[in-house]
Amino acid sequence: MGSVIITPLYPLYQREFGFSEITLTLVYAVYVVGNLAALLFFGQISDRAGRKRVALPALGLATAGTLLFVFAQGTAWLYAGRLLIGLAVGILSGTGTAWLAELFGPGERRAATVTAATANLTGIAVGPLLAGLLAEYAPVPLVLPFVAYLIVLGVVATAVARAPETRRLGESRLRVRPRVGVPRERWGAFAAPAVTAFVSFALGGLYFALIPTIVTHDLRVRNVAVSGLVVFALGVVAAVSLVLGRRLEPARAMAGGLLCLLPAVALVVLAQAARSMGVLLLASAVGGVALALGYRGSLEVVNEIAPDDRRAEVVSTYFMACFIGNSVPVIGVGVLSAVAGPLIASAVFAGTVGALAVAALGWSVRRPAHSKV
Repeated sequence: MGSVIITPLYPLYQREFGFSEITLTLVYAVYVVGNLAALLFFGQISDRAGRKRVALPALGLATAGTLLFVFAQGTAWLYAGRLLIGLAVGILSGTGTAWLAELFGPGERRAATVTAATANLTGIAVGPLLAGLLAEYAPVPLVLPFVAYLIVLGVVATAVARAPETRRLGESRLRVRPRVGVPRERWGAFAAPAVTAFVSFALGGLYFALIPTIVTHDLRVRNVAVSGLVVFALGVVAAVSLVLGRRLEPARAMAGGLLCLLPAVALVVLAQAARSMGVLLLASAVGGVALALGYRGSLEVVNEIAPDDRRAEVVSTYFMACFIGNSVPVIGVGVLSAVAGPLIASAVFAGTVGALAVAALGWSVRRPAHSKV
């Protein structure tokens, strides 16, 4: 929720602080710098320090980042706020997913994966809708959405403080160092879910960063609540699809997500070309299915291949693939839009993501995802 609550507000910030489309994509992408730094340096720390001891300070970082948005006086405040939110989400992604897997137990890995992914996608759906409605129909549109989010953070922190710890507390002196946490013998099984995560979150990144601009400039709809509604449609369809498809085997879920990704990106381009809100909503629905199946299937495979003593480390490495996919393609679209126009940029994005999806599908067929070596 914290990562996307700003999504429908980007056009308002552009008018308030007067920055370009490239700056917008960089403000969005600096969040991922925080993600990657957190996962690289702190992805494994909760395996030794305990889940709760890591989660509570990360929620503190999210609170600090949100306060920067509340008091923002310029673009630099947005960069700093996104960086802190990125750090918080990066730490919490690996920690929370591993924590849930341990709370459910070894025999309930699928239920744990579905719970983690559903929580994530529900936040993705609710955040932009809440922000869009408050920004359009309530006072102080660049403040009130973040005040609402601060209340949510307070509730979550209280719940985390009362939750059971699942790890024995390790050494008191913890070494923090960069580490990629996939055992060498499991890289082959890790490749297909990692690429699936990359392309699935690339579609998500397009929505979270650039859909408000597409709605405002290409479809000529100025109501920011509509931008929030489009992203909400993606997230809510994804959450529902994830629950309905929870019995699918991981490999089938990944394949279904990759196949749905192809029409989803094509429909986004068609919506821009035709200036059609109906086509964009259809793209959101298809894209929601693609995101849900690709995310859930790939995350479940990673949960299966991760050794128990390195679970947060391996899951954090998986989320690195998610977050890189969530940012790098979006930056490319932003730069190419300034040079060649938004429609051509979206078409190039669709072709690139489609090619990677086909490659991931071929890899998963050639080397079954459940194989651990």
